[in-house]
Amino acid sequence: MNSRGADMNRRRFIALSSLAALGTISQARATGPSIQPQHKMTKKQDPSTVGYADGKYVLPPLPYAYDALEPMLDEKTVRIHHDKHHAAYVAGANAAAEKLREIADGKLDASATTNWVRNLSFNVSGHVLHTIYWTNMTPDPKKGPQGPLVDAIKEKFGSLEAMMKEFKAASQGVEGSGWGILGVDPMSKTLVICGAEKHQNLEIPGLVPILVCDVWEHAYYLKHQNLRADYIEDFCRLINWDDVERRYQEAMAS
Repeated sequence: MNSRGADMNRRRFIALSSLAALGTISQARATGPSIQPQHKMTKKQDPSTVGYADGKYVLPPLPYAYDALEPMLDEKTVRIHHDKHHAAYVAGANAAAEKLREIADGKLDASATTNWVRNLSFNVSGHVLHTIYWTNMTPDPKKGPQGPLVDAIKEKFGSLEAMMKEFKAASQGVEGSGWGILGVDPMSKTLVICGAEKHQNLEIPGLVPILVCDVWEHAYYLKHQNLRADYIEDFCRLINWDDVERRYQEAMAS
């Protein structure tokens, strides 16, 4: 086999591998309990947690009204963020997955593999993180977590206040666009705070996010302009600790 043929086969293999990974996301859990991918949604499932159904990525509905997070997050920002930005990641993920299927089937030149693999990674990661983000907030927040998460926070950070201080600093410190993340390290099963650039460039591979703060400017600029720190404070006032607790327990059980 000549070098060109070997290169074509390598690209075809990458495309097939990407589709295999896509199937894993569809059948199991995307980065832990981030979204609940199902072929058919059951009546017991919360629609706002379902990001994959019937063979495609889907945009979950918000678990509250567009204006429910006022005055911390304004109605216009929430509407545009969900209906335009999040929806664009869903559309991009489906488009990239389809292109990789075409490459795997020999309908599209294998030289396009690298571009579509990168595209899939960006859009699926954005979709997963946004699906967590919306359910991480609530119009009726509690003062803090309850259950096993309380002990885990105290063991790792000393107190909820210390953990939140570090989480805010990590979110503020993301260079450019990205996310502040509290997650479970799959190896040590302990809590870790880190940042992610863009969506897919996570500092700790395999980390299971349980609390995420979107610090892309589209998440806050209409209301907070360049005051990212003020937005982060407002986000933290909306944290749905029941959702964070649920995600923590699922991550620990996996």
